[in-house]
Amino acid sequence: MSTLTKLALGMMGRLRPKPVRGEALAQIALPAAHKEGGMPLMEALGKRRSTREFAPAELPLPLLSDLLWAACGVNGPDGLRTAPSALDAREVDLYVALPSGAYLYEPDAHVLSLVVSSDIRRVTGYQDFVDDAPLDLILAADIGRMRLAPVAQRESFAAVAAGAISQNVYLFAAANGLAAVIRAWIDREAIAEALGLTHDQHILLSQTVGYPRG
Repeated sequence: MSTLTKLALGMMGRLRPKPVRGEALAQIALPAAHKEGGMPLMEALGKRRSTREFAPAELPLPLLSDLLWAACGVNGPDGLRTAPSALDAREVDLYVALPSGAYLYEPDAHVLSLVVSSDIRRVTGYQDFVDDAPLDLILAADIGRMRLAPVAQRESFAAVAAGAISQNVYLFAAANGLAAVIRAWIDREAIAEALGLTHDQHILLSQTVGYPRG
């Protein structure tokens, strides 16, 4: 679907998901993430890029597992994560839009739990390339978890946490030969509706990940 078509549908409130491809599993158990080795940090920083051309091939489950753990997985006692969160509110949820459905990544159990059995990739951004890229990540803040934070600072705190998660994704992509791009030009209302979010859950950004085209 073209960008102009998406814009027109968004203005009419008619930007909708499409049927899934394959089976929408209620839960996807992820293999244990590889937490050792990999590219040196400075080299990964040197390779970090935003890329907007993606091959349609899906990521193998072990690679997807490592990616999600790098984004915001549990890396220490008491559920500590690879990305920081002010006052340890852990307010940012990571949703994974796949051809087979939209899933919530649950770091403590390291599983994907089905949220909707629809392919919402066309809804996650106005850019035309997101329809065919194999994976869109959606970061949403649950403001209800931030009761200890001052009201005036909750939005900025959540944005900082989302930025840390998205940078983790960028660095993992750079270290593993993947393409990635963060996107803020999105229809937040359409995404929230597609995922069935509550009023306390605010869409912050999307991030497309996949193999580079060619």
